[in-house]
Amino acid sequence: MSGYWPWWAGAAGLALITVNYALTTDRSFGVSSAWDRVLHWRRERRLEKMDEEFADDRALAEALAAATAEHFGTGPSAPAVPPGAYGTSQPREADAEPVSEDTPVVGPGPAPLVTQAALLVSIFLGGLIAALTSGRFHLRFDMGPGFRNLVTADPITMLVLLFVGGVLVGFGTRLAGGCSSGHGLNGCGRLRPVSLVATAVFFGTAVAVSFLLWKVI
Repeated sequence: MSGYWPWWAGAAGLALITVNYALTTDRSFGVSSAWDRVLHWRRERRLEKMDEEFADDRALAEALAAATAEHFGTGPSAPAVPPGAYGTSQPREADAEPVSEDTPVVGPGPAPLVTQAALLVSIFLGGLIAALTSGRFHLRFDMGPGFRNLVTADPITMLVLLFVGGVLVGFGTRLAGGCSSGHGLNGCGRLRPVSLVATAVFFGTAVAVSFLLWKVI
């Protein structure tokens, strides 16, 4: 490990990338969501065009109000909801907080598709530049001697295991609502409870599997 960066340098670099991405895009940093959107770029581009039609939050609110009025009706013949219906108390007008004109109706959506594509390209180029400058770059078609000695040396079995592992990682990422970058870097940095739990499960499982592979098997 002497040829790699010290752990604190890697931690500082990840922190700078995460903070810079959040300040630049006003969104959370995540790789799995970027992959999903880039792979389905046609669908995402259509959604972006639809969002551009309602770029103004007030225009969106007015359009939603008009659609609601058209669907449910707001004329005198429309049934009025009696006070206290459905077991809820109606707040008095004096207690209602005024809505500021600057208050956004909806939160920020996902980052632009171009931004997330640039993120994935930057990850690839960054790894390539690091490998070239350190003299460690070389093409290989297996997972190295450690994988061959510990798991399997058969290329077909190796491909099957890698494919199944990739599918399980993708399924778990979608099930958890994010990957290690989204939960571990952004979510934990913002003290989100779901990210703290997810990251604890990520690393706890990794420690248990590593112990099982190296000490038991």
